Amino acid sequence: MQISNILTQEAVRVIGAASSKKRLFQEVAEVAQTAYGLKASLTVEALLDRESLGPTGVGHGVALPHARLSGIDRVVGVYVSLEKPLDFGAVDRQPVDIVFALLAPVDAGVEHLKALALVSRTLREQSFCTKLRANPDTATLYTILTESQSVQAA
Repeated sequence: MQISNILTQEAVRVIGAASSKKRLFQEVAEVAQTAYGLKASLTVEALLDRESLGPTGVGHGVALPHARLSGIDRVVGVYVSLEKPLDFGAVDRQPVDIVFALLAPVDAGVEHLKALALVSRTLREQSFCTKLRANPDTATLYTILTESQSVQAA
């Protein structure tokens, strides 16, 4: 599995700021609706439900919110860069400015976990995140995100 299998260029956004997690999830849901045809209200609800189990901020300014949805046939992603970091309740208490949301079918099983592991591994690299933070252009961000596996695999 590669990031290019779960992320489309239409699902990459740069947002000035989000006033709360809920507002950020609304932005993510709107992107998912545009890019993948998912119903925004269901996406927001699913992300909030998952977040209520525990924060998905993994540290170093990165959050990996994820949820399972009905009406979706494969794992998809939404990448958001925040120009103004948001308090996300991350494990290291650092505000988040890189958000990679994963949305999976209810019965996704191992595919959901593989996608989560892939994105987590990729965004754990500080130099990679520095490159993402330095680029406000969505096309460039998409290229950085999807080319990372080709370089790592070589």
